[in-house]
Amino acid sequence: MDLTTTYMGLKLKNPIVPSASPLSESVNSVKALEDAGASAVVVYSLFEEQIAYEEKALDFFLTQASDTHAEALSYFPSQSSFKLGPEEYCNHIQKLKSVVDIPVIGSLNGVSVGGWMKYAKNIEEAGADALELNIYYIPTDPSLPGSQVEQMYLNNLQAVKENVKIPVAVKLSPYFSSMASLAKKLDDAGADALVMFNRFYQPDFDLDSLEVIPNLALSSPWELRLPLRWISILYGKVKASMAATSGVHDYEDVIKVMMAGGDVAMVCSELLRHGPTRITQMLEGMRRWMEEKEYTSVEQMKGSMSQKSVKEPAAFERANYMKTLQSYRPLL
Repeated sequence: MDLTTTYMGLKLKNPIVPSASPLSESVNSVKALEDAGASAVVVYSLFEEQIAYEEKALDFFLTQASDTHAEALSYFPSQSSFKLGPEEYCNHIQKLKSVVDIPVIGSLNGVSVGGWMKYAKNIEEAGADALELNIYYIPTDPSLPGSQVEQMYLNNLQAVKENVKIPVAVKLSPYFSSMASLAKKLDDAGADALVMFNRFYQPDFDLDSLEVIPNLALSSPWELRLPLRWISILYGKVKASMAATSGVHDYEDVIKVMMAGGDVAMVCSELLRHGPTRITQMLEGMRRWMEEKEYTSVEQMKGSMSQKSVKEPAAFERANYMKTLQSYRPLL
């Protein structure tokens, strides 16, 4: 049974890749992921705030609301609260490369185009096989047009591509007025992969203290539907590899990602809940299913359920919206 896949030009032994998470903070835990069957690993993110906290470009994004809410900056963690500093992060990648045989993908999490871009080069020099750009930005300024936000993504990608030779992936948010258009622009700008999608962790209200508090909830399987939809739509329309992240919890989810047209399925919450051995179980499930359905390889199923391949392409568009609503029958 051939489970191999190609992601950003990297030949992987299977499509299951642990995404950036606390599981990559330890060399031992990354080794455990490899032993369980992970085909590559995305290392815990290095945040822009760790590198260029005082830079003017970043300061604009961090302080634009502080004039109206004096406590706004208190939400940003101090340098000491980060897991790994810039130098330690690169050293960590070097250690991982000396211990594991699977590809190690670095991760930069940021907003602005600035001095932090040089760390893309540092991560490459540390031995990373590829780099993932996690551009996490929530545009709250009513005067900021969507086109400017999109350009920020393109500027970040272009700046990094000018500094490194290793493949570069862009981890996207789903909140754009024209996702397909932005995906195509990133593809044309040289993105080696599109990772769909970043999860925006929504704040909650504490009714006792009357404070806005952070709230982290691990993903649920139903969240896979959004990346499935867009990978299915974009398959055959972009040259970049595609990865689904958020909502991958079982072997069936991995197979769905492949059939949509994805190259890898990134796993996080399921591993945080059950540990690295969950990868082994998912791979065993994939092999059983493929044998039952007479699939001999992952490549054979790629894109078979994408918009360009199914009998009813409208299933991914407005027609599905109407059909779904009309099919619901409340219990009265």
